[in-house]
Amino acid sequence: MKLNSPLQAYKFLPGTNCGECGETTCMAFASHLIDRSLKLTDCTPILDDKFKKKYAELDGLLAPEIREVEIGVGDNIVKIGGDDVLYRHKLTFFNQNALAYDVWDTMDEADLVARVEQIRDFKKFYVGEYLLLDMIAVRSISGDPKKFADTVKKVMDTTDLPLILCSFNPKVLKAGLEVAGDKNPLIYAANKDNWQEVADLALEYNVPVALFAPNDLDMLKSLAKTFLEMGMENLVLDPGTFPTGKDLRTTLHNFLKIRRAGIAGDRDIAFPIMAVPLTAWMAHDDPVSASYWETVVASVFTIKYGDIMLLHSIEPYALLPEMHIRDTIYTDPRKPVTVDPAVNEVGSPTADSPVIVTTNFALTYYTVESDLSSNDIDCYIMAVDTDGIGVEAAVAGGQLTAAKIKKGLDDAGFDLKDKTSHNTLILPGLAARLQGDVEDEVGSNVMIGPPDSGRIPGWMETNWPPEKK
Repeated sequence: MKLNSPLQAYKFLPGTNCGECGETTCMAFASHLIDRSLKLTDCTPILDDKFKKKYAELDGLLAPEIREVEIGVGDNIVKIGGDDVLYRHKLTFFNQNALAYDVWDTMDEADLVARVEQIRDFKKFYVGEYLLLDMIAVRSISGDPKKFADTVKKVMDTTDLPLILCSFNPKVLKAGLEVAGDKNPLIYAANKDNWQEVADLALEYNVPVALFAPNDLDMLKSLAKTFLEMGMENLVLDPGTFPTGKDLRTTLHNFLKIRRAGIAGDRDIAFPIMAVPLTAWMAHDDPVSASYWETVVASVFTIKYGDIMLLHSIEPYALLPEMHIRDTIYTDPRKPVTVDPAVNEVGSPTADSPVIVTTNFALTYYTVESDLSSNDIDCYIMAVDTDGIGVEAAVAGGQLTAAKIKKGLDDAGFDLKDKTSHNTLILPGLAARLQGDVEDEVGSNVMIGPPDSGRIPGWMETNWPPEKK
């Protein structure tokens, strides 16, 4: 039985309402167990020996259907898997898929360092967050253990990002592990030919391991079951990624079969899945076509259960769609993306600068902020707490009201009469109906701006500063 509600979890808790977890009641704590914002170990009383049986039972019932695997150490650790559902709207996908970009051991050292630095330093600001790349995959092209180890060492000297060590040669993998074993890399990969030697390495160094059986799910399950029986649970499954035509459809069906079986309770195959969109470079001679199809394949398996991906192209035209679709799929659909309610400065506002009102829905807020800052408009921007709802819907639903605006100003300690020379608020055009109520509630002048923040610069030219009354 999988727990799906706080009430189900509450039945296993001590019921003391002691508050040691930080919540006022055990029911509140149970709700955080379900959404994984708190851990069972945060409940001090249940750690007592008299609750030992209940603790063990509840811990098992809270465990995700798909095992969670950690790669790397420290602040950059990557967690993959850990999901409970096939469809994100039923709950959410908890751990976003990890994007690993390759380097190889026949690269010139300067080119190697430059590529690692580009992967390490890439970031894109998007809806209030920086989108980053996650991992480096070091591929053995030479087959030379020493050369591979030297390459791994150079990568580690350049970045702290988690690593995937890629070779089917156990001697090469061992050379890499001698350098990077304490960094908890993922070793790739064990197959039907080398599984015993790779298993011995995984046990010796206590690292996660990928299992590879291209288009052979029976073999993949057999490998997984064998590794489980040897005491290894940090497994990643690679059923092969075929990037073109009917073979791509077969790959998708394989991913679906594995994940459905795992969610349905088949513990022998309930592991994170690896996709390798890099195979598009083997199917296309033209670099532009290869990069394009790599991005297409990555997008497909971001949506359908690719928990970790091995990729090649690091050009922005490839990275940005991959990262944006990942951000969309792994945003919790139960919670609007919000910013903190506040009155923030854009540029260097003075007492004569406008005060522009919007909501705390992140996409709305950062769109407005971008339109203002990119046009060098020094101003204040007020994010009203609308529970993360956009302007038009918040006005219609009562989340954006004159009282909310007044409260936002009070909470921010922003007195319009003291802070500005004009005592004026600018409401978005879609909130025009609130003008009179806001004037009465706040005791300030209210102007109605355009419905689209992209039109604010033109509106400012003809409407600001306001006429003095």
